[in-house]
Amino acid sequence: MSLARKFALGVLVVLLLLLASAVAAALVMGIPRNAAGMAARSVCSAAFVAGRAPESVFAADVLPASPALAAVRVSVDPAARSVSGTFAGLFERTARHVAGRGCVLDVPATAAGAPTGAPARPVAAGPASARRDAARPWPQGNLALEPARWNEAGDVVDAARLQAVVERAFVGSGDPRAANTRAVAVVHQGRLLVNRQASGFDAETPLHGWSMTKTVTAMLLHKRAAERGLDPARRVVDSFGPGAGGPPAWAAAWQADGRAAITLDDLLFMRDGLANEESYAATGAVPRMLFGAADVAAHAAAAPAEAPAGTRWRYLSASTNIAARVLRSHFDSDAAYWAWPRQALFEPIGATSAVLETDTDGTWIGSSYLWASSGDWARLGQLLLDDGRWNGQAVLPPGLLARLARPAVAAGEGHGYGWHAWRIGEPDGGMCTGQVPPDTLAMRGHWGQIVAVVPSRRAVVVRLGWTFSRAQFDGCAFVRDVLAALR
Repeated sequence: MSLARKFALGVLVVLLLLLASAVAAALVMGIPRNAAGMAARSVCSAAFVAGRAPESVFAADVLPASPALAAVRVSVDPAARSVSGTFAGLFERTARHVAGRGCVLDVPATAAGAPTGAPARPVAAGPASARRDAARPWPQGNLALEPARWNEAGDVVDAARLQAVVERAFVGSGDPRAANTRAVAVVHQGRLLVNRQASGFDAETPLHGWSMTKTVTAMLLHKRAAERGLDPARRVVDSFGPGAGGPPAWAAAWQADGRAAITLDDLLFMRDGLANEESYAATGAVPRMLFGAADVAAHAAAAPAEAPAGTRWRYLSASTNIAARVLRSHFDSDAAYWAWPRQALFEPIGATSAVLETDTDGTWIGSSYLWASSGDWARLGQLLLDDGRWNGQAVLPPGLLARLARPAVAAGEGHGYGWHAWRIGEPDGGMCTGQVPPDTLAMRGHWGQIVAVVPSRRAVVVRLGWTFSRAQFDGCAFVRDVLAALR
């Protein structure tokens, strides 16, 4: 064999070894399995919860999210309300729409059953005019006031300025390379001034809130804790109830080490000290939890203690899912747990589009998977603004607003964060310091979701989108510009 051929063969062997190493690493990190799961869940939820066309969801929401997803193909079964995702023809995951649980990965077909409560929206649902509440004024429906009426109740709204801000927000809608705004809603003095959607969406379309779900999970915990006499300052290991499986298996391991000191408040303030991370890359911790773990709480709780509880702030989706598992144990059955968000929170305020999805095991994915229309996200913001009251009735116990606004730590990193809400106007550490009033709180979610609540201005500002590049959307500037028109 000539020297040149030996050299070429050697190079080929090295390349094959590198390829094998890359494939092995991908398998170890779960990339093929997680990518198939992400595609299946995303298309299933958008099709059977939001009523969108599956092919447009895959092209607009899934493929641009990561290069790894280019190897995934999806198939939809409308009759079974399921979507399968297959990575390179080898790794298949299936998500099914399950009664009361939204779309769930890897559950058997027998789990889907018949829908309970609000039915799933069909694929490619018809025009909003054909569906309930579409033409009724908010908050009974989702219809916003005409600009000519914006100042009739004594408000001083600069109509031209507000309309210009909203118009700018929709530049690039439908383009995944741009800001790609999908909905904007503005509430001032309890009146919905704006509720606009991009082409392909309407006032009844549930939109994915991503991490805005965390704040809603905190609202639910606030209510259930009051009902059950559960003190959030209590240790997690002492906080489990006797229902819905009781304490999970991982609670015993926590009892035996430093994790025993972690309180529910530590989870809600993001200061539990666990060695979890918040990474959204294809190999990141969040995709491994959301799309790789059948039990998201157990996956999160398996992390060892890295810092003493209460001493370090770190934003973590994992922390929320542990708290959601604690809540699950305070219901007599899983069916009661799954139905409770709708019964206790969504229906009392008319948020009929809202769906909180679960993991395979049955725990709410409280970190990331609430879907709701822009009008319903505005309702949730207004409920927070009014400290849990709706039409004069207490939907949530008083003290919610103050609890969420309390700083997670006395100073330094985390001072701009509260009890599962962002203190974006906080002069010391708020991400929007100097642009919005100091009392501004916000729900914030991946890819540009925001519900800003401004008590001093009696305003709620909602923006939902699918913004892959952070540079394309400045949430602080958007809220600032909207408030500037509400003089």
